[in-house]
Amino acid sequence: MAREQFAFFHPLRVRWAEVDMQGIVFNGHYLTYFDVAFTEYWRATGLPNVIDQAAAGQEMFARKATIEYQGPARFDDILDIGVRCAGFGRTSMRFVVEIHRGGEHLISGELVYVYADTAARKGVPVPDDWRASITRLEKCQPEVQ
Repeated sequence: MAREQFAFFHPLRVRWAEVDMQGIVFNGHYLTYFDVAFTEYWRATGLPNVIDQAAAGQEMFARKATIEYQGPARFDDILDIGVRCAGFGRTSMRFVVEIHRGGEHLISGELVYVYADTAARKGVPVPDDWRASITRLEKCQPEVQ
């Protein structure tokens, strides 16, 4: 995906505890980076946070996470993590995540969340106001499945 298609980026500096002996980020940390950036993306939408969602009895459950490696991040790199809602299902939302160091694209990923009734642990429709808030944040219209 072109960097210009992302309306949201979150900066992150690679810490010493996240790298191996060669100074390269250990692969499992990229999911943490995705989560940090997604949390900030969600905050930017103005929608209810996870605590408020839990209190309401409906939350987003992670359904899928993928990572594709194009190049390594290294100790002390400053990364830009882009998050974009790529599509809505009836009960789900699909997000694309990319990690860049300057102009270099290092990592691609996908996160799929299902909006669900917490007690029943079953998907419920994504609220229309959530769809509208996310769409306002995006530069490109998310696809509807």
